[in-house]
Amino acid sequence: MTTSTQGVFNIGAVRADFPALAREHHPGTPLVYLDNAATTQKPRQVIDELDRYYREYNANVHRGIHLLSEEATAAYEEARLKVRRFIGAASRREVIFTRGTTESLNLVAQAWGRANLGPGDVVLSTVMEHHSNIVPWQILAGEKGFTLRFLSVTPEGKLDLDEYQRILASEPVKLVTVAAVSNVLGTVNPVAEMARLAHAHGALILVDAAQAVPHMALNVQSLDADFLAFSGHKMAGPTGIGVLYARRALLDAMPPWMGGGDMISRVTLTGTTWNELPYKFEAGTPSIAEAIGLGYAVDYLTGLSMEAVHAHERMLTSYALERLAEVPGLTLYGPEADERGAVVAFTVQGIHAHDVAQVLDMHGVAVRAGHHCAQPLHDHLGVAASARASFYLYNTTDEIDALIDGLYAARRTFRI
Repeated sequence: MTTSTQGVFNIGAVRADFPALAREHHPGTPLVYLDNAATTQKPRQVIDELDRYYREYNANVHRGIHLLSEEATAAYEEARLKVRRFIGAASRREVIFTRGTTESLNLVAQAWGRANLGPGDVVLSTVMEHHSNIVPWQILAGEKGFTLRFLSVTPEGKLDLDEYQRILASEPVKLVTVAAVSNVLGTVNPVAEMARLAHAHGALILVDAAQAVPHMALNVQSLDADFLAFSGHKMAGPTGIGVLYARRALLDAMPPWMGGGDMISRVTLTGTTWNELPYKFEAGTPSIAEAIGLGYAVDYLTGLSMEAVHAHERMLTSYALERLAEVPGLTLYGPEADERGAVVAFTVQGIHAHDVAQVLDMHGVAVRAGHHCAQPLHDHLGVAASARASFYLYNTTDEIDALIDGLYAARRTFRI
């Protein structure tokens, strides 16, 4: 495990932990991986534990009394405890394993929303949300008849909190659902203040923390979140595993979303009683290896310290904004560096975002291009697509320089 020294970790040692970073993107061209908002690379510590599970104690959990099942169950439940400590949940029973942020958000919509929302109610979201925090509520609103409202975004890329307070004071809002950090603008939203205001008006708050938990220290109790969702693959863990945190009282009152094995206490042909938390919401064989891998990703991040990770990424983001501002014809979206996460979306005048990404790829720089599952936000910005560079704990300023060199190459290619 790499270690943190005076809040700053050894970037060379960190990069050595991630095998994918050593590969060539094209023959003779090193990989510059700047697509971390989509998914992050995995350290050896996580890869090795995934391999060890499948080689040494592959078995189903909770249902067997043989040695392999007991070992798998112990490792799976230890991962839950690691996550509980990492996010500051009061109890392991408040940590539900899902397949990712999307499933976590859908779980809230289908379990809590279906039982508690109806005509006359309002769910308040924002224009900057990922589709996974819009579409489930649109589907449910069509069935249940409640109203879905969206906060606007200021020209600086921030939420309009005056509008937020007006809506809370004047409309029957039962749930606020908001991204902690925008996956396009990088905006770090004032979630704790939004939670305080929501609760003052009798509403609950659901936080999409997919772009927050991997990048900064976060405590669900300090945020006063009622629900919070995130994914393992965006925090150096495996794909196919995510987390829903929810207050225990809410989980106790919510009906299960999916039915099947492990979420039951007793089944007869005439009825079923539910298992205790958290298993009431974990039907079927879970993502065992992936949960164990997530636990080791938590260990890795904890070993570096999330404060050090956040400080490193803020330095990278500040440097990237300065360098990108030098590129002629480039438009940046979102707030200043001190108010955003490690995400920078931009367009280059005269070049489609997909063409920008393709030229960058030719120079070994991996970025994302498109609407980033945030079409309403792009409509609000007046652009069809943007290019997005996103940073993580293993990125360097030299890689940002490579991004800038690639953008100048794109301008030459298209004679801009």
